Amino acid sequence: MTPHTSVTADEATVLADLTGLLARLMEDEYGLDDLVIGPRTTFNRDLELESIDLVTLAGLLQERYGDRVNFAEFLAGMEFDEIIELTVGRLVEYVVASLKAAEAN
Repeated sequence: MTPHTSVTADEATVLADLTGLLARLMEDEYGLDDLVIGPRTTFNRDLELESIDLVTLAGLLQERYGDRVNFAEFLAGMEFDEIIELTVGRLVEYVVASLKAAEAN
């Protein structure tokens, strides 16, 4: 799928997209290709992502969803502890809400 194309705003589709992006990130950056990633997976504890990895993830999300999803803005609205505990599921919820808001406009 090319960037900025229509993306269905449902949790299953977005979870599959994010799982693919994270698997790509983990393989490219760390050579890890056998991770199991699900809604309860945490970015910090489970994936052990560094802040630079979150920047890379923001770029991947930008490529995938365009301006409809602003990961940096999402993180900026959080307290440090919330970022540390951030799960894939919470990011899925944010992406779905962002896509639905973009569709409504």
